[in-house]
Amino acid sequence: MTRILIADDHAVVRQGIRQILALGADLIVAGEATDGADVIERLRTERFDLLLTDMSMPGLSGVNLVKRVKDLWPDLPVLVLSMHSETETAARVLKAGANGYVTKDCEPAVLLDAVRRVAGGGHAISPMLAEKLVFEGRDATNAPPCQRLSDREYEIFLHLVRGERLNEIAEILHLSPKTVSTHKMRIMQKLEVRSAAELVRHAMEHGLLS
Repeated sequence: MTRILIADDHAVVRQGIRQILALGADLIVAGEATDGADVIERLRTERFDLLLTDMSMPGLSGVNLVKRVKDLWPDLPVLVLSMHSETETAARVLKAGANGYVTKDCEPAVLLDAVRRVAGGGHAISPMLAEKLVFEGRDATNAPPCQRLSDREYEIFLHLVRGERLNEIAEILHLSPKTVSTHKMRIMQKLEVRSAAELVRHAMEHGLLS
C-alpha cells in the first residue's frame, strides 16, 4: 500500500484528490498538509511513500519546497500537481528534484498513473508539457528571458502577472513588502520592462499565463 501525503491550501482540492486516489486500491491518503511548513512537520513525524503537492501555497512552496524536501529526504518521491501549465514552471520544479509534474486539468487516470509511476521510482509529466519541453529545449536561442530570474524571482513574477498586490504577495510568501518590492525591481530590470502592464504583456507573449 502506497502511503501518500497530499499538500494543498484549498480543502476542496484536497477532497477532490482524495476521491481520485480512492479509486486505486493500492493507494491511501495517509496525511494532509495545508502549506510548506505543515509538509515538513508531517514528514518529520510520520512515514510516507510519496508527497503529492500543489505548486503555490502560503509560505514555503513550489521550487523552494521541493528543494527543501529533497535536501531532508532525498529518497522520498515528489509529484507536483499544479494549475500552472507553463513549461518554464515545470522545468524549474523538475530541476529542483521533483520526480513528476502534472497539471490539475488532467484526467483522473493520468493522475493515478503518475502517482504509481513516481511512487515506483519512475518519473511522470503531463504529455503535452513533455512534448513542449522536448521541442522548446532544442533551441537555446529561443529561451525565454524569464530564465534569467532566480527561483524566488520567478515565483514572485507569477504572482505579479496575476495582478496580485505587493502586500498580498508578501503575506502569501511570508516575506516583507519591502523584500517583495526589491524583487519586483530586479525582475523588471532583468526582463527589461518598465511597468506592470509590460510585465503582463511579457508573460502573455511567452505563454507564461495559465
